[in-house]
Amino acid sequence: MLYPEISKLMETEGIDSRYSLVIAAAKRARQLASESKQDKTVSQAINEIAEGKIICTHAKNQAPAEEN
Repeated sequence: MLYPEISKLMETEGIDSRYSLVIAAAKRARQLASESKQDKTVSQAINEIAEGKIICTHAKNQAPAEEN
């Protein structure tokens, strides 16, 4: 079972969908993995999101990629 529960994680600031949660956790886990050689970076990322240490922001007015 995932702890903390997904329902608690969904109440976190900036998390508005499960997709946002997965993206935020994956980005933070990659940062942690590049900084050290510890295991369980995804668990640590999830815990940081639950504790409010990580706040998600969305780029709303981002220009679309240009096609050549």
